[in-house]
Amino acid sequence: MAIYKITQVRSRIGSNKKQRATLDTLGLHKIRQTVEREATPSVEGMIKAIHHLVKVEELK
Repeated sequence: MAIYKITQVRSRIGSNKKQRATLDTLGLHKIRQTVEREATPSVEGMIKAIHHLVKVEELK
């Protein structure tokens, strides 16, 4: 299964509560913080909801 490398590139200031909660759920709390998550439908949905705040790379 593929793995996504997710990096927060924009601030959570100004985003709504759901977007902040999504960042917290993914484990992102600071700008330039990076986490690795398995490519599951739920993670893909979270990425889609906050695509403007993060950068995503797919690892093999």
